[in-house]
Amino acid sequence: QVQLMESGGGLVQAGGSLRLSCAASGSMIFRLTTMGWYRQAPGKQRELVATITSGGSTNYADSVKGRFTISRDNAKNTVDLQMNSLKPEDTAVYFCRADRAPLGYPYYWGQGTQVTVSS
Repeated sequence: QVQLMESGGGLVQAGGSLRLSCAASGSMIFRLTTMGWYRQAPGKQRELVATITSGGSTNYADSVKGRFTISRDNAKNTVDLQMNSLKPEDTAVYFCRADRAPLGYPYYWGQGTQVTVSS
């Protein structure tokens, strides 16, 4: 119904920047509501990084506020995450997530992309 394809991960030094992209496709993309980015470090729980609604309202984890920016292009069905001033603590697998109507329907997840920040 919905497939998410992520790109943009890689290795960067502390203080550097990366831009992650997620493209949604499939028969039900017109029903997508909130999209966002989540991350999971080894031995850690998956956590929210940033979300954006179809109307453009954003929400960020405190740990990334002021450094990361999420954006969305509804016409292209893409959501991006601009990551600046990266820290070693940002190292994780980053996953794209898409919610859809109706409320409570299971989420769609991307495959994940590795982000490694060296010190």
